[in-house]
Amino acid sequence: MCEAYTRDSQRFRTTLRKFAPRSRLVPRKSVVKTMSAPKRLVSVVGGLGVYPMVRLSLPGRRLIAYLCLRGHPVSRHAVAAELWPDQPEDVGRANLRRALWHVPAGWVSVVGTELVLDAETDLSRVRQLAARAISGDTLTLEDITLLSNDILPGWNEEWLIAAQDAFHLLRVQALEAACRTMAKAGNYVLATQAGAAAVAAEPLSESAVEALISAHLGQHNRHQAAQCFRSLEQRLRTELGVSPDPVLTERLVAVGIGRRSSR
Repeated sequence: MCEAYTRDSQRFRTTLRKFAPRSRLVPRKSVVKTMSAPKRLVSVVGGLGVYPMVRLSLPGRRLIAYLCLRGHPVSRHAVAAELWPDQPEDVGRANLRRALWHVPAGWVSVVGTELVLDAETDLSRVRQLAARAISGDTLTLEDITLLSNDILPGWNEEWLIAAQDAFHLLRVQALEAACRTMAKAGNYVLATQAGAAAVAAEPLSESAVEALISAHLGQHNRHQAAQCFRSLEQRLRTELGVSPDPVLTERLVAVGIGRRSSR
């Protein structure tokens, strides 16, 4: 059974604004050509979405997402084996043929024995955004919102787990780096937004919490800094049975909002 699997959420609209082609005036002779060949985009950050909007069945969605994550041509054999690892080889091949039949024309190209996604994806560009942040670039609020999402949340597929974990770590590191960069530049508003997003993704990350606390202290918001520290302290004791890093504790003691560990 087919279903409309396109995103009307704010997250997908944000992605389209960043990566989909912008409207512009074109000569009249170019209008037909422009409208008949719209740029295709597959979004996997924050959830699966496609542009232009098309109807996709569950097998079609899985195939589109898989090829998007791979980012290069993949043999039919490998696709069938990874998407249906518990099925016999002939059943996997049949399932792949069915999935290809469900995907609208033009989205997947067949090159010999290999399949490749014939669309741009948000993943490579979001990775580039994260890399720039780690290298010291600042982020806009829209960038921070985009990096606040994981790859295909709620999807529990064996072929997807490694990519999800790697991207999650990358985006947390990017948000933390951006928090420090923007706090150092005095842009505390966006610094706290980036830091809060990093901590939301990894509440037990002491380095992310430290970056957010630094941004709060830069704004002279000791109450928010103390809240961040106490929340971290409680989580570490509950889940790991340890106290926060003594260096961070001493820093807060120095500004009058912390207490030294009794141990």
